[in-house]
Amino acid sequence: MKKILGVALLLTLTMAAKSQVKIGFEVSFKEPQAHYAEVEMNLSGIAAKDYVDLKMPVWTPGSYLVREFGKNVESFSASANGKPAKVQKVTKNTWRVYNAKAAAIKVNYRVYAFEISVRTAFIDDSHAFLSSAGIFMYPAGMLKTPSTVKIIPFGKWDKVSTGLEPVAGQKFTYYATDFDILFDSPIEVGNQDVFDFMAAGVKHEVAMYGGGNYDKERLKVDMAKVIEQATAIFGENPNKHYTFIVHNYEQGGGGLEHLNSTVLGASRNAYGTERGYKGFLSLVAHEYFHLWNVKRLRPIALGPFDYDNENYTTNLWTAEGFTSYYENKLLIRAGVTNQSTFLNDIIGGLGTVINTPGSKVQSASSSSFDAWIIGYRPNENSKNSSISYYSKGEIIGLLMDLEIANATKGAKSLDDVMKAMYEQGKQQKRGYTDAEFKAMVEKISGVSFTKFWAKYIDGTDDVDFEKYFAYAGINAAREIASPNKPYTGAALKVERMVTVSGVARNSPAWVQGLNVNDDILAIDGSTIVDEMRSVRLPSPGLTLEALPSIAKKQVGDVVEITIRRDGLERKISLTLKESPNIRIKASYQEDATPQQIAVRQRWMGVK
Repeated sequence: MKKILGVALLLTLTMAAKSQVKIGFEVSFKEPQAHYAEVEMNLSGIAAKDYVDLKMPVWTPGSYLVREFGKNVESFSASANGKPAKVQKVTKNTWRVYNAKAAAIKVNYRVYAFEISVRTAFIDDSHAFLSSAGIFMYPAGMLKTPSTVKIIPFGKWDKVSTGLEPVAGQKFTYYATDFDILFDSPIEVGNQDVFDFMAAGVKHEVAMYGGGNYDKERLKVDMAKVIEQATAIFGENPNKHYTFIVHNYEQGGGGLEHLNSTVLGASRNAYGTERGYKGFLSLVAHEYFHLWNVKRLRPIALGPFDYDNENYTTNLWTAEGFTSYYENKLLIRAGVTNQSTFLNDIIGGLGTVINTPGSKVQSASSSSFDAWIIGYRPNENSKNSSISYYSKGEIIGLLMDLEIANATKGAKSLDDVMKAMYEQGKQQKRGYTDAEFKAMVEKISGVSFTKFWAKYIDGTDDVDFEKYFAYAGINAAREIASPNKPYTGAALKVERMVTVSGVARNSPAWVQGLNVNDDILAIDGSTIVDEMRSVRLPSPGLTLEALPSIAKKQVGDVVEITIRRDGLERKISLTLKESPNIRIKASYQEDATPQQIAVRQRWMGVK
C-alpha cells in the first residue's frame, strides 16, 4: 500500500510540475517579401536539466510524406535567464539548448516559407499562410503541454483566421491544449475576405485569399447543405466552430483536413462555371467529411503521432479513398448534383482504376502502406506499378456500399458502418485496426467479407462492377474505348523537343523498348517538325499515336520511330496494337425490382 501511495504521489508531483511549464510563441514578419517568419519561443517552469531539446516535425498529419521542415529553419539562437545559451544541432530536426538548469529560456529562429500548397507554409508581401507543423517547434517529450501563439501581422494586414481558440482580451493570441492541436491548426494572416454561416448548429467561417468570382451568398447556402448531409451520417457535429481557409490562385487545387478547419486550394475564376463550382463543392465535401473520417474515425496508426518518423498504416483506402467516395454521395444528397451526374462521376473513378496498369500490380492495402515512398513521389513508372489509395479506395467504398445495401435488402449501407465505427472509436478512445473495420462491416451487413477483402483490399482482382451495379438496378457494361484504332502506349511532352514522358505496361512502346526521355525525331521518315504542324499546343494528353503518320495507320501495322537517346540516334520499330483501355457504359433500369430500388435509394440516400 505504501508503495502504491508513493507511486501515486510521484505521478501527482510529476503532473503538477508539467502543468507549471509555460510555452508561448510569437510570430512576426520583418521580411515577408523575402518569405520569412520570425519565431520567438519562450519556455518557463521547465525541469532543472543541463539542456532542452527542441524539435521540428518532419511531416504534417494528413500528408503522408516526410518533408523535412527543419530544412527551412535558420538563425537559431537561444538565451537562458537572459544570457546567451550554447546551441547544438544534434539531429536533422533537433536543436539542443544548453540552459545550465535555468528554469526559463527564450529561443529565436527564422523560417523560410515559399512553397505554395495546402500543406506547406507560404509567405509573401500579400499574406502569410502558416502550416503549423512547419513553423512551430516542441520540447522533446512534451507534446501534451499547452501553448499560446501570438501573431503580429505585418504592415496593414488586419486579419487572422485559424481554428485555434482565441485568448480572451489578447488580440491575435490563441491557445492550444497540446502540440497535436497546434500542429493541426493552420493560420492565415493578411487581409483575407472573411464571411460566415451557420450549419449543423456550428458557426463556420470562410477566409478567402486571392480574390475570385465567387458568390458568397450562394456558397453559404450550398456549403451549408453539404455540411448538414455529412453531419446527418454521423448524428452529431463535434465542433464548436469550424474554419475554411481558401487560397484562390490562377490555377489552384487540393485540400488538407484538420480537426476543426481545412485548407483548400481553388482557381479564382472557376466559381462562375458549372464544372468549377461543382469542383469546389466536391473539395469542400471531401475535406469536411474528414472531420469524422481520419480526424476522429481513424486507423490506429494515425494518432498519437510520431513527428520524427513515418506513421505506417494499411488503411488509407478507408481514410482517404472512402472520403473521395463520399464526395459524390454528399453532393447528390445536398441537391448539388443529380442521379445522372452522380453515376457519371462514379463511372469516371471506376474507369481510372480499371485503366491504370498498376491496379493489377499493387493492392489497396499495399498502396496505403507505401504512401510514404510512392504516393507523393510518383515517377514515370508509377502508373504501371502502383495504384492510388484514393482512387482504389473510392471503388472499394462503392462495391462495399452496394454489397451491404443488397445483403440487407436496402435496410443498411456503408453509412451505418461509418457511424458505428465512429461511435466505437469514441468509446475506445483510439483508432481502429483493419480487422476491426472488417468485423463491423460484417456485423452491419450480416454476411462474410473475407473473400471481398482478399480480392479488392489485399488483392488485385479485376473489379466486377457489373455485378454490384446490378444490385441497384443499374445496367453496366465495358467496351473497348477506341476499337480498331492504332495504339503505341507512349505519352509525349513538348518542350524544346517532342519527348516520351510515359510508357504503358505491355504496350507496343513497352515491348519494343521505347524509353521515357527519348526524343522523337521522325516517324517513318517524316520529321517531327512536319508531324507537329497539325497538333494544337499545349496538349497535355498528347500521345504518339495522335501524330498524323500513326493516326492514319491500322492495327497490326509497323512504324519506324527515329529517336535520340543520350545524344545518339537510333531506330525502333513498333507493331501497333488496339488499346486495352475500356469505356464503361451504365444506365438506370426502368424495370428495376422493388429490392433494387430499395438498394439504390439506400445507396444514394435520395429517392
